[in-house]
Amino acid sequence: LQNGAVPGEQGKQEKSVKRGNWGNQIEFVLTSVGYAVGLGNVWRFPYLCYRNGGGAFMFPYFIMLVFCGIPLFFMELSFGQFASQGCLGVWRVSPMFKGVGYGMMVVSTYIGIYYNVVICIAFYYFFVSMTRVLPWTYCSNPWNTPDCVGVLDGNLSTRAALNITQLLNTTQKRTSPSEEYWRRYVLNLSDDIGNLGEVRLPLLGCLGVSWVVVFLCLIKGVKSSGKVVYFTATFPYVVLTILFVRGITLEGAVTGIMYYLTPQWDKILNAKVWGDAASQIFYSLGCAWGGLITMASYNKFNNNCYRDSIIISITNCATSVYAGFVIFSILGFMANHLGVDVSKVADHGPGLAFVAYPEALTLLPISPLWSVLFFFMLILLGLGTQFCLLETLVTAIVDEVGNEWIIRKKTFVTLGVAVAGFLLGVPLTTQAGIYWLLLMDNYAASFSLVVISCIMCVAIMYIYGHRNYFKDIEMMLGFPPPFFFQICWRFISPAIIFFILVFTVIQYRPISYNEYVYPTWAISIGFLMALSSVICIPIYAIYKVCRSEGDTLLERLKNATKASKDWGPALPEHRSGRYAPVFSLSTESHLEVQPLQPEKGQNEAAAASPVQGSNGSAHSQDSRL
Repeated sequence: LQNGAVPGEQGKQEKSVKRGNWGNQIEFVLTSVGYAVGLGNVWRFPYLCYRNGGGAFMFPYFIMLVFCGIPLFFMELSFGQFASQGCLGVWRVSPMFKGVGYGMMVVSTYIGIYYNVVICIAFYYFFVSMTRVLPWTYCSNPWNTPDCVGVLDGNLSTRAALNITQLLNTTQKRTSPSEEYWRRYVLNLSDDIGNLGEVRLPLLGCLGVSWVVVFLCLIKGVKSSGKVVYFTATFPYVVLTILFVRGITLEGAVTGIMYYLTPQWDKILNAKVWGDAASQIFYSLGCAWGGLITMASYNKFNNNCYRDSIIISITNCATSVYAGFVIFSILGFMANHLGVDVSKVADHGPGLAFVAYPEALTLLPISPLWSVLFFFMLILLGLGTQFCLLETLVTAIVDEVGNEWIIRKKTFVTLGVAVAGFLLGVPLTTQAGIYWLLLMDNYAASFSLVVISCIMCVAIMYIYGHRNYFKDIEMMLGFPPPFFFQICWRFISPAIIFFILVFTVIQYRPISYNEYVYPTWAISIGFLMALSSVICIPIYAIYKVCRSEGDTLLERLKNATKASKDWGPALPEHRSGRYAPVFSLSTESHLEVQPLQPEKGQNEAAAASPVQGSNGSAHSQDSRL
């Protein structure tokens, strides 16, 4: 209230110039939908559903969404929006827990590396689809084996049936042209994770293309990416609907959909099903990645992020279920054509999108056109998430350094991160690349997300204090968080997350890819990746306690966990109530987020009169701009 209208307006302009803001609220919602709705909705959720008891998986999935997903989503959005800082800067709320922010950066780095490799494979399929006949339509190619049985190989229905019977009798597996194209041509799969073989040059080229596209879309930060999402976040729904309509008109589609919806209730007692549900919610909504905090930090201070969190979460999960219908209608058709159970025709992980879908596309009229559209959709789904992963890392670095030079050179920081991401992704384009990709997917982004989320809940609710946080939200939104969210944040979400972590550890089984079982040394690397993000938390906490003031350990702990002086809203006109600059020290701490050059004069003015100090600060910024 002490700040006049003119200082407020200047504060807004300075913040926009210095850090950037969304052009409007639709850009934020579309970016968040694009971030949450990604490749996982197509190739991870339907696979988890099929593996964990069909419709029975929906029960733990929606329980996790209501009691963990939406509350954590709202917490992260409100956290980033209140402080207008990335995943490192927000931890001024309790500096000892800044390691959580570093953990989020590590997780985002791992996911960003392998996610773009999946996008590059989609780019590859997109380019090779520009032909009259899709290369995975028939079994007459040099890379095909005698076991190959295509759905369009002429009058082969009788021979296919005989082949299937014979193959089942001899315990061999029927392979489709799309499966052989994927394994024997695109990947040229090696026999072991340690046998890297050669770099697949077409994939390497596509990886370069995907990183260039991501960089160009983020060249001006949220100003440029906010315009791109109008297309990237909406067009995938058009293609999904076209494929859904085509899928449900195929013979056997109902069988596949019934397999998808019919619950196998015995599996619901398996802790792994609940662990998968929780991991999928975290993975899909992007909780604990740092991206939600980062995207919300570019919002206006009074934006209704409560409404946004509900809209985005429900849209994301509805998309997962919708994509499942598209997948299972096609799997049902394939199973019906081959006379086998639906579970026999599904592949694991990314192979589902690059095996089941491509085969279905050969059945559509003008199949190359649909193939181009479908893989273009996959590219857009992936890019929406990749934008936020890269922006999370860049924002964290820029906010942490925080000086004028790095803010001006933000484009070069983006370029540096993109180049590093490309180089680290090169091993994933080798013949053993898919093994490494699945290893990173299973370990880098599963256990650690659960731990990070749990610690974040505890730090905000119990260390900073739930009453303080609820007051912050009321100050920002005009109303406190609903009672249900208060209970979830304080008790239900941390408890569920903790027990799921325990059950997941108890039920742990080593990773495998089809018939290939990962060696012990590879699984050890997986655990090290999972540990590398979590270990940031205790290491930074110990460092912060050692550096804090105090004669006893208890005093040091209190000082390390106490909110720093510059915690609170970033702009002067929003710092009211307990954040209001009422004396010299407070004003100085608020000025820490301002440019460095005029600081001395401002602080002296603040010491004389707090009101004049605030106006003087705004005036200085105005003349500087």
